[in-house]
Amino acid sequence: MTPPLRLGLGLALLLLVLDQASKWWILEVLDLPFRRNIPLLALGPLGLDLTMVWNRGVTFGLLSGEGVWNQLALGAVALAVAGFLVHWLRRAETRLVALALGGVIGGALGNVIDRLRFGAVVDFVDVHAWGWHWYVFNLADAAIVCGVIVLVADALLRPQGGKPGSKKEAA
Repeated sequence: MTPPLRLGLGLALLLLVLDQASKWWILEVLDLPFRRNIPLLALGPLGLDLTMVWNRGVTFGLLSGEGVWNQLALGAVALAVAGFLVHWLRRAETRLVALALGGVIGGALGNVIDRLRFGAVVDFVDVHAWGWHWYVFNLADAAIVCGVIVLVADALLRPQGGKPGSKKEAA
């Protein structure tokens, strides 16, 4: 196993475990589906709550549907994307890219597990400011978004020639 693959898959596994543990705690210990909303932090117009949302779609609830086939299709697409990302991870040129890919893979798999178990993704982090609420998300979603941001930044900001320190970069 190559070092980038080991690094990325290690992070993916860690995020997957933390994501599923947080969702177990939200559902079984805190019983958020019953309580629905728990305010955690209020600093003037800024706030952070735990709010129970069953997301049957993808980001922002897009492509949501109630049917089993909808959930299976979304799960299959996420698994295919994760497979593609593992292939990319094998060839990752930097540790940063390997970690970003690991974050996206771990997050995607965490949400696929939810779809298979519950028919929806467990979302519960609600950040709001001045009466405006961002979409409710979970640790898997945060890992995916952060990973994608790092991948886009790497693609836009890495010097021509690929790997940092390569001969092409020095020219």
